[in-house]
Amino acid sequence: MWAPKPRRVGPRRAAIGDARSRSAVPAAAFTAERYFAGLRCPSVGAVTNQFRTLLLMRHAKSDYPTGVPDHQRPLAPRGQREAGLAGDWLRAHTPSIDAVLCSTATRTRETLARTRIEAPVSYTDRLYDAMPGAVIGEINGVDSDVATLLVIGHEPAMSSVALGLATGDGSNTTAADHISTKFPTSAIAVLRTAEPWEALTLSSAALVTFHVPR
Repeated sequence: MWAPKPRRVGPRRAAIGDARSRSAVPAAAFTAERYFAGLRCPSVGAVTNQFRTLLLMRHAKSDYPTGVPDHQRPLAPRGQREAGLAGDWLRAHTPSIDAVLCSTATRTRETLARTRIEAPVSYTDRLYDAMPGAVIGEINGVDSDVATLLVIGHEPAMSSVALGLATGDGSNTTAADHISTKFPTSAIAVLRTAEPWEALTLSSAALVTFHVPR
C-alpha cells in the first residue's frame, strides 16, 4: 500500500474560505479536453513533467440505514451507479492516476471501488470530517514522483480546497461558480499545478474544469 510522506500542516487553513471571492479568467481559457489533449500529445512531453494534476472528488450518493454510524454508511444504489460513471469520465478525460488518497469512511471506500481506478491507495482518517487545511496537509505528503493524484473525500472540505487552491489568474470561472454553488456527490474538480506536492498551498493551482457525473 502506498503511503504519503510525513507532512507539516501550517496555518494556511484559516484563509481557505476567502477563495470563493476570487476573480478568474473566462471559462474558455481552460477546458479538460483542451488541456489534457495537449498532455497526451507526444510533442509536449516536457509539459507532463512540469505540471501535476490534482483530482478532488466527493464520495458518491450514500444511504442512511437506521442505526448505522455516519462513518459506516454505505453507498445508495444511485451512488453505486454514479461512482461508476465518475470512473469512466476520469479514464476518458484525465491523465492516468498514479496515486489515491481516500477517506476511511465506508462511502468513500465504496466510491473508489466502484470507479474501478487501479492505483496505489492510502486510506487516511484525516480526510474524514476534515478541515481544508488537513486535506492540503495530506496532499503535501504525497511523493514527488506522483504526477496525477486523486483525492476522495467529503463536503465541505472538497469545495473549500478546490477554491482555496485555485489561482485567480488562469482558472475556469464557470467551474469556480458551480463549485461555489454546490459540490454534488460524485463531483470531480480538476486542478493543475507547477508546484511540487509538498509546496502546494493557497492560490497555487489552476482550476481546469468541474464535472458532475449523472
